[in-house]
Amino acid sequence: MITHIQGRLIEKKPTDVVIDCNGVGYFINVSLHTFSQLPEGENVKLYTHLQVREDAHILYGFSSVVEREIFRLLLSVSGVGASTARTMLSSLSPDQVIEAIASGDVATIQSVKGIGSKTAQRILLDLKDKILKVYGLSGISTSSSNTNKNEALSALETLGFARKQAEKVCDKIVMEDPQASVETIIKLALKNL
Repeated sequence: MITHIQGRLIEKKPTDVVIDCNGVGYFINVSLHTFSQLPEGENVKLYTHLQVREDAHILYGFSSVVEREIFRLLLSVSGVGASTARTMLSSLSPDQVIEAIASGDVATIQSVKGIGSKTAQRILLDLKDKILKVYGLSGISTSSSNTNKNEALSALETLGFARKQAEKVCDKIVMEDPQASVETIIKLALKNL
């Protein structure tokens, strides 16, 4: 499995790029979100997903690990293929996809070209719990607060608190103060547990 490719950006189009990695040019399909993140002709690193089919091996590239994980989650939904998942990540940013799924926003999911009401409902049904489990109730409004919350949760679990109860308290703290440090989250959580 190819997990990432780092090299010089040779070609850049809204749907695909070519990256020269030690003399080998890799053709990589990208979303518009990733396309907008890439600089011209510089050294770049894309996190990749390799799709192996009977007739082709197709490489998809993403500017962040989060975007790649959302792509993979979307692929796990019955009826959602790679092109639909890429279209969704082209129409919405990874944060918007997470927010829409976490909040059950069918209209936002359905606004993506090629996604009807049944597919939108299936995406929400299949992925809501997974998204909430990985990114928490507040989505990923800021990645640092999400990381801090996860570290605080881990520490509280180590101290013997039940995960569900600790998670509710931590989510409340992070919603009130998205920039709270790990120490602050732990201190406030200990007062409320």
